[in-house]
Amino acid sequence: MPEQPHEERLAAAFVELADTLAGDFDVTHFLHTLSERCVDLLGIAAAGVILAAPRGGSPEVAGSDARTRDLERDAVDWDEGPCRDCLRTGRPVAGVLLDHPDARAAWPRFAHRARDLGFHSVAAVPLRLRDEVIGALSLFLDEPGAPTPRQLRLGQALADFATIGLLQQRALRQQTLLAEQLETALESRILIEQAKGALAQQRRISVDEAFTLLRGHARSRQRRLSAVAREVLDGTTDLSLSESAE
Repeated sequence: MPEQPHEERLAAAFVELADTLAGDFDVTHFLHTLSERCVDLLGIAAAGVILAAPRGGSPEVAGSDARTRDLERDAVDWDEGPCRDCLRTGRPVAGVLLDHPDARAAWPRFAHRARDLGFHSVAAVPLRLRDEVIGALSLFLDEPGAPTPRQLRLGQALADFATIGLLQQRALRQQTLLAEQLETALESRILIEQAKGALAQQRRISVDEAFTLLRGHARSRQRRLSAVAREVLDGTTDLSLSESAE
């Protein structure tokens, strides 16, 4: 079967990177896909991705192949390399020859390891939307020379689409989490109100007295109020009137 034209593969990649709302979305697979599409469309030897973790967690790392993935993982541990610089500044790192003294001085372990793996040069572009930088994409060549301006522009375009997709997915996940939290809070409030009414009727006391009894029982046993309310409604907890003083 003949290979698709470059323009068609490029359009397909943009659609693929922007579509992150599937229920089975996997960020590691997504980053691996991004790096693979860069290799295919830019004509480079390999690509790696570091995705900064929200709230200081462990970064996600991926690569177009195992050697690049492991190199980027080491770069995170060493805190050096083009992706690290790109993440810190939010600006692209233009093509750098890995055997250049400046590269060896800036990234001593990264440059040495990358050369051992057969790479001659590297560049990096940020995963960025306006002022928010969420990661960086590295582009490797295994032949003399550095990535061209055209390769950098196309790499940045792919990174931009990936960023939109990732932020879209994060927003959806946050909305889902908030909805779940609100639903849980509403269910708890309904349980408590129902338990208050049941206790008030059983004990022939006011609703406020029933709530004091319910709350005192929960506090004395260091339990959630909603859990005690559920047990009251299930008939598995028998509250004593003496607990109303607690």
